[in-house]
Amino acid sequence: MVVATAPAIGQTLTLDSCLALARKNNTDLRTSQLEVIKAQEVKRQVFTKYFPQVQISAFTYYAVDPLVRFGIDDIQSNDMRELVADLYELVATETDFKSEMTLMKKGSSISGSFAQPIFAGGRIINGNRLASLGVDAAELQAQAKMRDVLENIESSYYLVTGLQQKVATLEAALALIDSLDRTVQVALANGLVTNADALQVQLKRNEMLANKQQLTSGIRLSKRLLCRQIGIDYSDGIMFEEPTGATPPPALFSYKTVADSLRPEMQLLELNVKAEKLKKLMTIGESLPQIALVGITYYGNIIKKDASSNGIVLLSLQVPLTSWWETSHKIHQHNIAIEEAQIKQDNLSKMMSLEEEKAYSDMMDAYMLMKSDSSALEVAQENYRLANLNYEAGNATVSDVLQAHALLLQAQNAITERKTTYTVARRRLLDIREN
Repeated sequence: MVVATAPAIGQTLTLDSCLALARKNNTDLRTSQLEVIKAQEVKRQVFTKYFPQVQISAFTYYAVDPLVRFGIDDIQSNDMRELVADLYELVATETDFKSEMTLMKKGSSISGSFAQPIFAGGRIINGNRLASLGVDAAELQAQAKMRDVLENIESSYYLVTGLQQKVATLEAALALIDSLDRTVQVALANGLVTNADALQVQLKRNEMLANKQQLTSGIRLSKRLLCRQIGIDYSDGIMFEEPTGATPPPALFSYKTVADSLRPEMQLLELNVKAEKLKKLMTIGESLPQIALVGITYYGNIIKKDASSNGIVLLSLQVPLTSWWETSHKIHQHNIAIEEAQIKQDNLSKMMSLEEEKAYSDMMDAYMLMKSDSSALEVAQENYRLANLNYEAGNATVSDVLQAHALLLQAQNAITERKTTYTVARRRLLDIREN
């Protein structure tokens, strides 16, 4: 059992370390691995059907009265009864013969049996094949679950780091506002601006502080979610490292469609078709002759006073003569199930092609918007620089500077969001093509 523990306070986690923790601790991933182990145990269980079924049993009893009594009075023929009575009177005084015989007063026995199936209509072979498909299906489901969980964790990671970048941007913007506030206060003292101008700056500063508080709360909640996904306890001291390096261009990708057979979802449907066919064969096997070798051995004194032993070997043949009517309907039911599985398989193949095309389009759109926002950011930066120069020269008002500052902050936040969107879209396309 994996116990979630928090990293040391102040430790910074990278994306790779988050993914590594998730592979070890994530509840969904651990559950999917347990499903694989369960399927393997089912396979081992079905494999035992190849071997003889051996049983040993013991039996003992004690009766208040013997279960079998037979005496002279129980003889039906009058002549024979009188003859036996006369003979008994002659020998009774010289022997220990009794006038009646009793059996089964007490006794015990131990017996053993084995049954070795020789032919079971193919159900044992097909049952083992079906169990093997179950293992393959569980492994494919675990593979798909791994992909989805890691993709969600990566999205959560970029959400956290994106919010952290927005906070850093806002803090830098607050520093600019503080600088502007000091400039305005000097100008106010010299009578160059009015109290209304100073109030505008203060209101803008309060608005940004409120936005920072909202971002801080959002970061805390996003961190809690990410910590839960990677299986560690949340702590305010946990930090997540900002992504580094240049954003790779989409030119690394060409538009293509991966073979559907490589996707776990498609392989699962292929296994589903095979499983339905095997179930059909097992249903047919229920109406075929069943041949088995049976052996029984016995040792005990159930009837006789002295213990004795015996054994017997049987060749069992069972022919279900009246089950074909019911079986024909079951076979028709399996044929329908096979057809349904094939329809789902064909439909999923088309949906996967559309899914990959959409993932590629989303990545290209996000990249183009990111490039556009980069140009908009350059314009906003230049606009803010000119607004400050014009304000210092007396050709612009505080409102002009604040408006330019707001546009700059908006452009900086936009580029942060675009980079996150592009990175997640690129990761989604990679996941589709690799899995």
